[in-house]
Amino acid sequence: MAIRQDDIVAVGGNLDPETLMRAYRQGVFPWPVDGLPLLWFCPRERAILDVAALHVGRSLARERRRTTLRLTVDAAFPAVIHACAAPRPPDHATWITPDIIAAYTGLHRLGIAHSVEAWRADVLVGGIYGVDVDGAFAAESMFHREPNASKLALLHLVEHVAARGLDWIDVQVMTPHLERFGARPVRRAAFLERLAATRARGLRLFR
Repeated sequence: MAIRQDDIVAVGGNLDPETLMRAYRQGVFPWPVDGLPLLWFCPRERAILDVAALHVGRSLARERRRTTLRLTVDAAFPAVIHACAAPRPPDHATWITPDIIAAYTGLHRLGIAHSVEAWRADVLVGGIYGVDVDGAFAAESMFHREPNASKLALLHLVEHVAARGLDWIDVQVMTPHLERFGARPVRRAAFLERLAATRARGLRLFR
C-alpha cells in the first residue's frame, strides 16, 4: 500500500506533544519529507493488525518457543528510536529525523510513546516503538540487528496490549512483512470509526 498525495491532510505545524496527540486522536501522523514543510498523513487505506487475525508462521513459532532473547517493555525507548532512525537500503534514507526523535522521546517521558525491546544478554538487538492513543496503539517503526528480533518484539507488543483488552493495532502503512503477520487494509472512514470506538473504551495499556 503506497502513500499517495491525497493521503496528505495537513502541511506545516509543529511536533509539540499537544499537536501530536490532537493529530493521533484524529488518525493523523507526521511523516517528514526532505525539502518540504512537515507533512501530516491520514491514508485513504490504512493498515491494521487484528489480534484475532495474527498469523505466526511455523518457523517463527518455533523460534518464539526456543528463543533466548529477553523481551522488555519501555526499558530503552531512546535506544530503540535511534536504532529505528538508522538509514536503510535501498535508498539509505530515513523519515525519523532528529526532530522526530526529540518529539517522540518527549512523548515517552509523558507516558504516551512506548517501546518493546529484544536483548541478547545486555545488547539491544531489536525493537519497536509507537504511540498510545488513549488506549489505541499506533506502531511507528521497528528494527533488528539479528534475525527475527523485530518479529519477536512485535509479537510481544501484541501480547502485551491484548492482555489489557486491545484487539487491534494501527500499523499505518502496509508492507509485505506486516501482511505476512495478517495485517489488512481498511478504508479511512472505517479506521476512524474504529479508532474513536477504541478510544472511548478507556483502556490502560501501559499504566
